[in-house]
Amino acid sequence: MSNPYAEIFRAPGAKGFSAAGFLARLPIAMAPIGIVAMLSQTHGEYWLAGAVSATFALTNALVSPHLSRLVDRYGQTAVVVPTTIISVFAFFALIAAANQGWPDWALFVSAFLAAAMPSIPALVRARWTEIFRNRPELNTAFAFESSADELVYIAGASLSVGLAVALFPEAGMLAGTIFLAVGTLAFILQRSTEPNLRHTEIDAPQGSAIRLRAVQIITLALVFVGSMFATAEVSAVAITKELGQPNAATIVIGVYAIGSFVVGLVLGALNPTMSLHRQLLIAVSVLAITSLPLLVADTVPLLALAVFVSGIAISPTFITAFGLIERRVPASMLTEGVTWVMTGIGIGMALGAFLAGWVVDNFGAQNGFWVSVIAGVATVVTIGLGQRSLAGTTTECPVGSLAQPAE
Repeated sequence: MSNPYAEIFRAPGAKGFSAAGFLARLPIAMAPIGIVAMLSQTHGEYWLAGAVSATFALTNALVSPHLSRLVDRYGQTAVVVPTTIISVFAFFALIAAANQGWPDWALFVSAFLAAAMPSIPALVRARWTEIFRNRPELNTAFAFESSADELVYIAGASLSVGLAVALFPEAGMLAGTIFLAVGTLAFILQRSTEPNLRHTEIDAPQGSAIRLRAVQIITLALVFVGSMFATAEVSAVAITKELGQPNAATIVIGVYAIGSFVVGLVLGALNPTMSLHRQLLIAVSVLAITSLPLLVADTVPLLALAVFVSGIAISPTFITAFGLIERRVPASMLTEGVTWVMTGIGIGMALGAFLAGWVVDNFGAQNGFWVSVIAGVATVVTIGLGQRSLAGTTTECPVGSLAQPAE
């Protein structure tokens, strides 16, 4: 049997833009937890670290969909180049502010401006769609990207924390900023795979993708999923520090990715016949159940095992969520639609980092995982109540959509 992933990478330019996109999106995961790791060491306060991280993530979450609408209208290069330049310089300013002890307001202003960072995952998926539009290979490509996103969120966070702990507080943020600059430059230089503008679609009046019910449901659900990510990361850093083994945080966060990445690739290759909305409900249910062992993990080995188990359903959640977006959002709004879902994850990571930091400061490191448990239940409720809309039993997409009938 042929390898479906080998098939999609035979497309001209696919390997290049996918590799560059992977590098460029590492800061999505590295920045929020990197800010926490950096400022918790330079300033010694988790609440401040969480607040600055939340400023970056929430601002990026609010700005990214609007930037993606501009990308759909004017093209990737025209929008991504100036916004990346702003973001890179702002990240360097944030690093300097932490290192030199500048006033707290400088931290917040730098984080606010750094949020101009474009949504690379949405840009990458738009290129895959341009290549495989209305072809079965698109599902495999989206599965690969969902697994890559999951690996980015977990491995990127692990790398950011590891560098900050092993080298110096600003090391994770410095590496992430370099990845953003180099990766985005390499991505934009590959003009042959940049999606063409569809002037007939551009000229047609249309609202925002967030007005679509399916986008609203999935975005809200991934707010809760994102908070689970951040909570696991912040709590792991706090617990390993409390146990006197701060370097173990890198390993603990790193194992988050292993099981989920493998499961995600297998799921993409198998391409299950079960409808995506039901697959999503199963995935988030597993995600919620596997968060429970985190509450009793009071040693580093137990913590690593519990984190590994809790991460198994992450990639399947991503794959099914983005697969549903591809089916329920019009082609001319796809970049924005994907960005809204990424926005949900970003908002969740910001809120999760802040809430987990507050819980850790006030109730102890172990209790931070209660945020994950509550968020897991909220995810299941959201997807469960939204099954009818996600199934596509109601018509909400305009003509030209990729939306498909109920599965």
